[in-house]
Amino acid sequence: MNPQTEKRIGTNIRIIREACNMTQDTLAAKMQLLGCDITRSAVAKIECGQRHLYPDEIILIKEILGTTFDEIFKL
Repeated sequence: MNPQTEKRIGTNIRIIREACNMTQDTLAAKMQLLGCDITRSAVAKIECGQRHLYPDEIILIKEILGTTFDEIFKL
């Protein structure tokens, strides 16, 4: 993925997470409870486009935030 696309997807995730009144810590903790080894720092890096997303992380983020793939990948 190109850096601009990763940054946009990260921004979308941040916007959705904030709309759910959820902190990065809370999102990371919920992902951990579902078996994903991720930290708050990793969530922060995803949101600013500095870290790649894995398919299982995208699926968990979608489920936890109650959103759609279209909203996450909206360019």
